[in-house]
Amino acid sequence: MDIEKLYQRYGPMVFRRCRQLLGNEDQALDATQDVFARLIQDGERLTMQFPSSLLYRMATNHCLNRIRDSRREQRDSVRLDDAPESLLVRIAIADEVESRSTLDTLFRRHGESTRTMAVFHYLDGMTLEETAREVGMSVSGVRKRLRALRRTLKELGEPR
Repeated sequence: MDIEKLYQRYGPMVFRRCRQLLGNEDQALDATQDVFARLIQDGERLTMQFPSSLLYRMATNHCLNRIRDSRREQRDSVRLDDAPESLLVRIAIADEVESRSTLDTLFRRHGESTRTMAVFHYLDGMTLEETAREVGMSVSGVRKRLRALRRTLKELGEPR
């Protein structure tokens, strides 16, 4: 596997994807380097039959992980009462049994696709636009479903 040729051919595509997801050119450059460093590290285990698809997916996953980690750091640095989705944060850190019970009740009232949207938006840190694109819905449809989910959470009350 010739990493230099792969970088010359697919580097711009990887950079564009990283910039699109991260919204910052410097972070996108770092992420692009990380993707190709990972390719060097794991290259022997990877199938290079469709390198553009592989690199696009690697870039996407790497950037989404960065976004999620950044959101997690932000969430940890904010007092829970001040967080806009403090109830969701509290569920995430509550006792496992208590959380499972609350989430089971919540998702019995909402479909699987709403659960997927909630994970993308609240846990993975995707924007409403990115979430809508992933689930094949309009932004207003995603917003409406997440609003209904938050209303149900308020009805259920906060975990102890």
